[in-house]
Order: sequence, then structure tokens, then C-alpha cells
Amino acid sequence: MPEPRITALIVAKDEEANLPGCLASVAFAHERVVVVDPSSRDDTRGVAERLADVVVVRPFDDFASQRNAGKAAALGDWILSIDADERATPELADEIRAALADPSSPHAGFRIPIRSEILGRPFGYSGTQQDLPLRLFRRDRGVWTGRVHETVRLDGSEARMHGVLEHRTIPDVRVFLRKIDHYTSLEARDLHRAGARFRARDLTLRPAWLFLKLYLYKQGFRDGLEGLMFCAMSGVSAAVRTWKLRELDHMEAAR
Repeated sequence: MPEPRITALIVAKDEEANLPGCLASVAFAHERVVVVDPSSRDDTRGVAERLADVVVVRPFDDFASQRNAGKAAALGDWILSIDADERATPELADEIRAALADPSSPHAGFRIPIRSEILGRPFGYSGTQQDLPLRLFRRDRGVWTGRVHETVRLDGSEARMHGVLEHRTIPDVRVFLRKIDHYTSLEARDLHRAGARFRARDLTLRPAWLFLKLYLYKQGFRDGLEGLMFCAMSGVSAAVRTWKLRELDHMEAAR
């Protein structure tokens, strides 16, 4: 029986600095596909064309559509979804190859743990280190759904990997602010399409609740000053999203 082929799939915008390291970490894959947003302000496309096997240039509409477009261009039996600021560890690469080489495995997908580095510090409590997303799946058995926080709808059983993806996200506050602006705009539009409307308590209570949840309940204080900043800015993000939803409400009422 031939070895199952793996396609590593990356969605990238303004990722000139991160993309080479990400692609190098998935060199074990048989194919590397990068979906590039043409509005990138740096040489993301050039890096992808030099280092990847397939480049799909597609204007961004939502994350699920971007990833599904990459899947449509892929030839591998399995899709490994990885972000440009993530790295597959050698241990994970070995585990993936071993799992997919087992013809008796019944699983159509695998969840992979994330280990976060935020603001230059490894996080152990308040970051994404407890995330366990479905990142590896049979190409013909999974599809992404969701406009912002997309997930894989899987037809079949799943298991968990023990090797990790290292997530080197939010290297500094400037990047943090840009991400807040980008994601809150997407989230507010998605909420508005779904019929949600501005509520004052979401501007006052929800940010405070999110900060306390991350900083006290999840023990973000143990992540040092970086943990304090992350928890505080996460609360700010909730407030900004709510305010943008309010602005959309006003725009609709003015029509």
C-alpha cells in the first residue's frame, strides 16, 4: 500500500517574516500549499512562490473559504492545517508520519495541541496553550465552516496527537493592536449578519468578565507582566468588537 500523501496548508497575509520558518517546519509533507491574500503589504506572495509547491492567490472574504480554496487545490490524501506563525515540532512530524502509515487506524482526523509564545514569552495559563483544534484530516472527509473562528466539520472519528504546534503569536503590542482591529471587524460583521445587536452590558460587563476569567480563573497572573497585558487586551478586544457592532447598527438605521 502506498504511503498516504500529506498536504500542509497555510493561509497567509503579511507573513513574509513568518512564512519561511513555517514552511521549513512542514518539510516532511509531500506538498505545501499557501493561500495568499493579494492585499498583503509585504512580500508574502514572493516568499510563497519561492518556497511552496502550490500558491493560490485569493482575495480574503472569510477564513473558512480561504482554507477550503486551498484544500480544493491540494492533492494530498491528508490535510495538515497550520498557520504561518506556527511551527510543527520534529516530534509532531514523526508522530504524524507514524499515525498515517498505520493502515488499521480508523480515524479521519486528529486534534493537535498548541503551545503559545505571546509577547515573546511562553505562556502556560492564559494563552492558547489549552487549545486542541482539529488540524489534520482526510482531504475527502473534512471541510471548514465559520467565517471568523473556523472549524473543521469532519465525517468520521477523530483522535489526539501528543506532539505539538508551537504558536509564536503576537510578538509585540503593535501586532496585538493590528490583530484586535482585524478580528473585531470580522467578528462584528459576523454577529451583525447573524442578527445580534448592540447591548450596553456587552460593552461594560463582558470585557471585565473576560479579563477576570483569563487573569484569575485561568491564572494569567502566573504568566507575568505579559500575562497581565494579554488578559487586559483581550478584555479591550471584547469592548472594541461590541462598539463596532454598535456602529454597524447605526449604519443600518441610517439607510
